[in-house]
Amino acid sequence: MVKNETGEAIRSLHIQRDVFIEAAIEATFRAVVDELGEESRMPGDVAFPMKIELWPGGRWYRDLGNRAGHFWGTVQVVKPPRLLEISGPMFMSYPAVNFVRYRLAAEGSGTRLTLTHRAMGLMPDDDIEGVESGWDYGIERIRELAGRGSG
Repeated sequence: MVKNETGEAIRSLHIQRDVFIEAAIEATFRAVVDELGEESRMPGDVAFPMKIELWPGGRWYRDLGNRAGHFWGTVQVVKPPRLLEISGPMFMSYPAVNFVRYRLAAEGSGTRLTLTHRAMGLMPDDDIEGVESGWDYGIERIRELAGRGSG
C-alpha cells in the first residue's frame, strides 16, 4: 500500500560563499581537504573527524569504528588544487540530495575560494536554519588551517 503524505514539500537550498584566503592555493586546497577529513570541527570547536577518499568515486564519511558510521557523499570531481565536488546525503537523514563545490583560484598572494552548496528534498526547517552558519564556521576553519600550512 502506498501512503500519500500531504503537507510535506520538496524544498531546495542554495548557499554560496566567495571569500579571499591569505594563503597559497596549494595550502588552501590542503586545508579544504583537512577540514573535510580528520581536522573537521563543529561550531564550538567540537571535534567531528571525517574521512575523505580523494579520488573520483571516493567516499566522504564519518567513521565511528567497528564498521559503524555515516555516509555523507561521493567525490564527483577532484582537480587539485582548483576544484573539489561532492554529492550525497551529507548530514540529511531523510530523502534529500546535496551537491557541494569548492572552487579555488590563485589571486595575488592568496586564494579566492568559492563554495557552493545546493540541495533538494524533504528538509525540515530546523535543519535548514543552521546550514549557513555551519558553512561560515567551516570556511573560517579552512582559513585557519590554510594559514598554518602556508607559514
